[in-house]
Amino acid sequence: MFQRRHQTQEHEVEKIIDTNRVSKVVKGGRNFSFSAIVVVGDRKGKVGVGHGKANEIVDAIRKAKQRAGKTMFRVPIIHGTIPHEIVSKYGASRIMLKPASPGTGVIAGGPIRAIMEAVGIENILTKSMGSNTPTNVVKATVRGLKDLRTLRDAARLRGKTIAELTGQEAKDEA
Repeated sequence: MFQRRHQTQEHEVEKIIDTNRVSKVVKGGRNFSFSAIVVVGDRKGKVGVGHGKANEIVDAIRKAKQRAGKTMFRVPIIHGTIPHEIVSKYGASRIMLKPASPGTGVIAGGPIRAIMEAVGIENILTKSMGSNTPTNVVKATVRGLKDLRTLRDAARLRGKTIAELTGQEAKDEA
């Protein structure tokens, strides 16, 4: 089992979204610490985002990468895009994710682009509204991706068949 996990790590993509140096003024002077946000994905629908803090930048990135690996989740991808449009909010940041036709590419900026490329989405339109703080934008994007549902998921949650949801039976009867 360890080998299998090691093999998947070879295909994983990791991107550093943001690093930040924080200074704390104390009696003896300033103490500096670092924080980092890292996204890890397999380009096949699994992605995780982690946040790490440490006294050295390398340690902060390592911690963020480990947390991203632990928090990976599956994103439904249909024909290289997401199943439906969604608007997600975290703090003062609002993110709109919209499915796009093949050939559009990833129309996204900064943190959202890194997440979309790591998860393996090839065609998507995005818009970031409100605050553009990387931490909040990342959390809003993750929340939006976790809220995505396929037609099969929606049917199962409602206790119906896909045909009942799409109205296929109504067309057959008429």
